[in-house]
Amino acid sequence: MSVGIVMLVHTAFGRAEQVIRHWAASDCPVVIHVDRRVPAKTYNGFVKRLSDLPDVAFCARHRCEWGTWGIVAATQDASEMMLERFPQVRHVYLASGSCLPLRPVQELIDYLAARPQTDFIESATTTDVPWTIGGLEHERFTLRFPFSWKKRRWLFDAYVALQRKLGLKRRLPAGIEPHMGSQWWCLTRQTLSAILQDPERATYDRFFSKVWIPDESYFQTLARLYSRQIESRSLTLSKFDFQGKPHIFYDDHLQLLRRSDCFVARKIWPYADKLYDAFLTDEAGAMKRAEPNPGKIDRVFAKAVERRTRGRPGLFMQSRFPAAAQENGLTCAPYSVFEGFSDLFENFETWLAKMTGARVHGHLFAPERAEFAGGHGTMNGALSDSAKLRDRNARAFLSNLIWNTRGERQCFQYGPRDKRAIEWDLATDRNAQISVITGAWAVPLFKSNLNFADIRKEAARLQKVESAHLDVLRSQWSRARIRVWTMAEFVEAPMEPLQTVIDEIGQQSARGLAEVPRMTDLTGFGQFLQNLKNQGMHPYLMGDFSAEPMVEASEPARKPYVVK
Repeated sequence: MSVGIVMLVHTAFGRAEQVIRHWAASDCPVVIHVDRRVPAKTYNGFVKRLSDLPDVAFCARHRCEWGTWGIVAATQDASEMMLERFPQVRHVYLASGSCLPLRPVQELIDYLAARPQTDFIESATTTDVPWTIGGLEHERFTLRFPFSWKKRRWLFDAYVALQRKLGLKRRLPAGIEPHMGSQWWCLTRQTLSAILQDPERATYDRFFSKVWIPDESYFQTLARLYSRQIESRSLTLSKFDFQGKPHIFYDDHLQLLRRSDCFVARKIWPYADKLYDAFLTDEAGAMKRAEPNPGKIDRVFAKAVERRTRGRPGLFMQSRFPAAAQENGLTCAPYSVFEGFSDLFENFETWLAKMTGARVHGHLFAPERAEFAGGHGTMNGALSDSAKLRDRNARAFLSNLIWNTRGERQCFQYGPRDKRAIEWDLATDRNAQISVITGAWAVPLFKSNLNFADIRKEAARLQKVESAHLDVLRSQWSRARIRVWTMAEFVEAPMEPLQTVIDEIGQQSARGLAEVPRMTDLTGFGQFLQNLKNQGMHPYLMGDFSAEPMVEASEPARKPYVVK
């Protein structure tokens, strides 16, 4: 009888009874505190079911609300009863009704017997703890907190604000430095009795009764006054999420719990039958003897926190729809956007698909419909080509397209005729590779059979739209890989830009391009631009096109010479 268990219970009494019997079977006395809010009928039935165990006792009941003094008062009364009734107990282990022993109890007894003077309690100064949630670190000791944070939040916040405004501060009792740590500890009889029998206990209790979450600081602070040897760690595996709430362990955490090598874990889901069966009834399946090392599974929990807060890049779903500026990327994979290429080249989409093996779409954000590759009406994930559905949430449309086709490079066309709702998303997406030939939208107008007045009006509109779009691409918030050529410089030397585009997609060839797309006939295009100028419209995005047709230079005349 070297280890006694103090257990705080407020729910799941069937599971608590099962664990209590497990402790008692290894000759560990158990003192139980049941929350005073539990109905008398439930409490009396619980006491009656455990009445057959001689080394199980129940202490006076307190009302226990999260963050209030009641939890400490309950622990004090239960600990006093433990020390008084069971003088053979050398270590007192604090647990809850949702705690589950992970290793045979005898291993815990042997482990503590080999360390008879060691207190296992997480205890660190407020400046050294990284886990405080809610903005109250040192202030939890210098301000008063008479109101429940959970049930009377408005009064809690208002009283804190009032104390800050008036500059009110409490004076710490002499001789103590506030420490914090996990509520779940294992203390020696000497240390625990010294805390409970301290002549200044009334002073300490009065001070800590108005501290915020005193169960994380009362024993952690006072143990520093009396302990001969403290190991600042808990033997109980207790993990918390980014909001400060405890992780709940389910059946599928069985292997994870075994890897921790800890003696006890909380918080266990009451219906996790596989966990209770594995650790309470199957000693052969329990963990091997090893030093408790919860750090072995810290990486898993860190990954879980990251997944919960940031999600997976490019995945938006009902259970985790991130807020703006907190999302982990709009898309999940690189993709390419081409502006002006399909206007300048007659077979660009076919050529690009052949050269890269990517899926090359038309104008996905065209006003009429999303032009999926091959003219399909739907894409992976039942993504429709309906313009109405697409425009309902253009960002989600793009995210879904890239997510549903991950593993395959997606390319699509974009231009000033398309919907502009997506342009900022494209410019700020690190996965986007955007290649732009400015002014190429004029080629379809050049080839059209419209009245010239209508052409001039449409050209002026498209140029204004593209100019604003280029401002977006060149803004300081752009994160995409962006390349921009004027139409004139691209036409003058198209091979190098095309090779650059192919290389960025990832299809590099040591020999260079063996086949190029067919460029549309631009004979008379310079004169077309001059006509626009003559009509009062200034087409500046195309670059410098000569109005005169290009004429090859004739062979220079030979210099005459005289033969003598």
